[in-house]
Amino acid sequence: MWQVQEMNEADIEAVSAIRVRGWQSAYAGIVPQTYLDAMTVDSDASRRREWFGDPHRQSADLVAHDAGGPAGWISYGPCRDEVPGTGRAGEVYALYVRPDVIGRGAGRALLTAAHARMRDQGFERLVLWVLRDNHRARRFYERAGYRADGAAQDDVYDGRTLTELRYRRRL
Repeated sequence: MWQVQEMNEADIEAVSAIRVRGWQSAYAGIVPQTYLDAMTVDSDASRRREWFGDPHRQSADLVAHDAGGPAGWISYGPCRDEVPGTGRAGEVYALYVRPDVIGRGAGRALLTAAHARMRDQGFERLVLWVLRDNHRARRFYERAGYRADGAAQDDVYDGRTLTELRYRRRL
């Protein structure tokens, strides 16, 4: 059902819409509404165009398509932080699907494809960060073999401090 392929420049607007609508849906009641309301597809797409054209960019991006077009997006690459353990560490930077397709396998298809590509690139273990109060995402990653490792970090959104938990898994 899902066709997963590398993101290209033509996907930027759709990916920005997926990301913004994903944030507004997944983080409602967690992230301050003022922050979510201030997010726009246009501003996200503008930043994404800049980033997409960076020749030094280390991340890779995949998009899941169905008959209705782009439905999900994942970004991954080398781990940005030092993580205890052996073997090369990769990181899932972001994973969002359109709210209307949550639970239909797009996220799983993207994660599976990213895992395969990271394995082919020599990564042996993976990390990702997820908001502590995002229970749906935590369950999703736990079903995919990720486990919280005890590390946490705080981010501030419109004056509200939210905690992210680090999850890890072996490839």
